Formats: sequence, structure tokens, C-alpha cells
Amino acid sequence: MDSPLISARELHDLLNDRSREVTVLDVRYRTAGPGGREEYERGHIPRAAYVDLDAALAAPPGDGGRHPLPDVEVFETAMRKAGVSDGRTVVVYDDWSGLAAGRAWWLLRHHGHGDVRVLDGAYAGWLAAGGAVHTGTTLPGRGDFTARPGSMPVVEADDVLGVPVLVDARAPERYRGETEPIDAVAGHIPGAVNVPTSTNLAADGRFRSATELRALYAAAGVDGSEDVAVYCGSGVTAAHDVLALEIAGISAALYPGSWSGWITDPERPTA
Repeated sequence: MDSPLISARELHDLLNDRSREVTVLDVRYRTAGPGGREEYERGHIPRAAYVDLDAALAAPPGDGGRHPLPDVEVFETAMRKAGVSDGRTVVVYDDWSGLAAGRAWWLLRHHGHGDVRVLDGAYAGWLAAGGAVHTGTTLPGRGDFTARPGSMPVVEADDVLGVPVLVDARAPERYRGETEPIDAVAGHIPGAVNVPTSTNLAADGRFRSATELRALYAAAGVDGSEDVAVYCGSGVTAAHDVLALEIAGISAALYPGSWSGWITDPERPTA
């Protein structure tokens, strides 16, 4: 796989290439907001199936944070229902700057799917490119995806402080502890550096080039010379930084519990 991204034009061509099969997943979502199903039904990319992040891409909140990784069987069943098969390209998109799509990309890659792409520019980019829109609900044929977790590196709470380079993907004011609109404690994990997900994108909403991303992360001390792990508030948007780092040629682990999981133990240090 050359790139974890796919442009609107490339997706258009793929959908119209009868020699290739593709599964498109609409994972529209907003933190603390309504699900994206109604928006999906009002208009979506042709052949896209809707996937609910809370139900399919996360387990219920608990000690593992607000969005723990889903049970393997739950995830596999949801992906098969959405039409995902092992030998078929999967394209994921949202209308949230790729934040939810990044989570879907990471989970599919983590569970062994080798050809998953995130739509660069998200749904807005598809519309801006003149992409077709379908309404209602698409019911894809059942897929044969087999979930085999372990293909992407993961770091759990006990090992987080030992990671040489720890990246906090949240907004700067949350990282600094100046405000905390969601979780019960403000601040960050000691030693973490801040590279907000918003800085991964250019003004047009698409990801920066590999060269630009390498420079962006190198400025924060993330150059790939040491092991890297990323966290955010609940483990969802951190996947966006993992994706950006992959574009830049740097492998990074995900701390799924992230800040919301870290603070469930009052003995863990905060900064």
C-alpha cells in the first residue's frame, strides 16, 4: 500500500472501475454530539455503509477511558455487516477532519486489514470535487473480514511513562491544563509533547505533505529516532496523529485509554 490516504478523484475512479471492488465506510461523528446516521441518510458517498463509532469502534466507557478499544468479536461483526472483506480495499471518511475516519483506519489496520485508506479532505472534499451523493441507507452484502488484532503497536497505561517520545494530540489549551471541557482532571501526562491533530491539515482540510509533516513533528522532538506513542482525550483523535506520522514515515504506537483512562487512577502523575 503506497499511502494511507486516497483523494476524492482517486475514490471516484475506484468506484467506477468495474475491475476492482471497494468498501466505503461513512463514520461521521462528533464528540459529545449526536451520531452521524441522520446526516448519512441525508447524503453520503455512493455505496457507503454507515458505521456508528460508539457502537462499532469503541467499547463502553470505563477504567479504559471514554472510548476503549472494541471487543474483537464486536468489531469483526460490525465490519462484516458493513461489507468489509479481507481482500477488498476499504475507504473510510467522515465530516470531522478525518478524526473519526482515523480511528476506523487504525482499528482496521490493527485487526489485520492490509488495504485501508482515509479520504483526504473528508466528506467536504468529496463534495468540493463534485462527487456524487446518494440518500437513504445502503445495505452492502455481508463481508468476510476476519479480525486478527496486533498489527499496529499499542501501549497500555503501565508502560506509558517509559515511552521515549509521548505525543499529546489534543488542543494546546487542554494539553496545558488551562481548560478541560470533557474530562474530570485537566493537564497532561508528564513528559508528553503536544502536536494537535489540527496542525496535521493544510488550510484546504487535506493532510500536509510528508515533508511538511516530518518537519512539523521534528519541531516537537518527534523524528523517528526513538519509539513514539500517541494519546488524546479518549483514544479516538490520537489515531489522526498516528496516521499523520505514518504519512511522514514514522511508526507510532497508540495509547487507547488516553487521558480519560489515565486519570481513572488517582495515583498516576499529571502535569
